[in-house]
Amino acid sequence: MWDKEKVLSLRAHHGLCMAYFVGEGYSSGFKKHMAEVLQAVQPETPVRLAAGVDEICSACPHNCGGVCESPTVDSHDRAVLQACGLQKDQQLRFGEFTSLVQEKSLQRVCAKKFAATASGAASVPPRPAAGQKRIPDRVHGSFYIAYSAKAPW
Repeated sequence: MWDKEKVLSLRAHHGLCMAYFVGEGYSSGFKKHMAEVLQAVQPETPVRLAAGVDEICSACPHNCGGVCESPTVDSHDRAVLQACGLQKDQQLRFGEFTSLVQEKSLQRVCAKKFAATASGAASVPPRPAAGQKRIPDRVHGSFYIAYSAKAPW
């Protein structure tokens, strides 16, 4: 666990992961670590947006000696950074970071989902398809996301 007196290193896409963590994950060790970090982090906690592995990655089975073996995480990070107008290695407070990620990244995800609906009624989320689960969303009420290796953006 990181020293709470120091800056917390986080990958940009982990802003989404942390906002919608529901106790599921890659392994029991990963789930336990994510829950511990979420319990310890505060809105005023200083965060540095990592370009590589971070505190969350420290318990991930894809972390092999400080290198992420997942082929998709870099593109997830770039998408969140771009949507939020953030840069790698940028420092900000955790509360500011999560607010930006929830507002800007979810606007992008929701805009794409709702643009595809025939009704255009952006206030009505689509029904979940097979393999999808309703995820509570503190900003937009709720949305549905498929649990897969591909991010919704």
